[in-house]
Amino acid sequence: MVIRGLEAGGQLTLTTLVENFPGFPKGVQGPELIELMQKQAAEFGAEFLEGNVTRVDLARRPFVLEVSEQRIEARTLVIASGASAKLLGLESERKLLGHGVSTCATCDGYFFRNREVAVVGGGDTAAEEALFLTRYATQVNLIHRRDQLRASKIMQDRLMRNEKIKPVWNSVVADILDPAKGEVTAVKLQNTKTGEETLKNCDGVFIGIGHSPNTGLFRGQLEMNDVGYIITRGGAKTSVPGVFAAGDVQDPVYRQAITAAGSGCMAAMDAERFLEAEH
Repeated sequence: MVIRGLEAGGQLTLTTLVENFPGFPKGVQGPELIELMQKQAAEFGAEFLEGNVTRVDLARRPFVLEVSEQRIEARTLVIASGASAKLLGLESERKLLGHGVSTCATCDGYFFRNREVAVVGGGDTAAEEALFLTRYATQVNLIHRRDQLRASKIMQDRLMRNEKIKPVWNSVVADILDPAKGEVTAVKLQNTKTGEETLKNCDGVFIGIGHSPNTGLFRGQLEMNDVGYIITRGGAKTSVPGVFAAGDVQDPVYRQAITAAGSGCMAAMDAERFLEAEH
């Protein structure tokens, strides 16, 4: 059984063309890829349940999950609840996601070849996004609310050596233009010291303020790192026998559709072998 959740498909539903998933020489739209995956799983016997898991009990087997009013018992469990990109919380940001606003430079950087873009953030995530985008963009404006980055020194050194990267200090994004046109044309910046607002023309905005793994349900029941990513060992095994984790929920590094799918295969095989070993 696959419990899809109310936001089935996760971050792939927020992107447009996916070019690095094998088998699609011309790329594939994120939502279409999710739909094809579901059809393939259903073809081979997967049952789908709509709804969010509201409670889990991993202290004993069979494990207990509650989905709305329904109680489900499972001998094994694969957690693939993913991670959510942290966003600025602007209405225009939400409307333009996938239409010039992105949370993944690796996924969408190519579409901004020979264009000017903005990256929001000051940590290693933003630094990595900005450096990657210099492969394609003519200029990368790195917008940070302070006058000093939080990124590691080695990342800061790389940023400052790159002529394509222009830091925009003491600034926050107050708005993104222009939802009415269905594309990004500029960002409205507000100076954190003076309150002055200015417009900065650009063709894309990359939000680089980090990700949050969707693991709140499992806190206190599974071993996690400080940020909340599930720790796996020996493949997809978690700290609880019979519970496995796959995809962005346990991967703070790669966060790609193909790596998530690969770890999903690992988790499925580990779960199957776990059950076989019991008989």
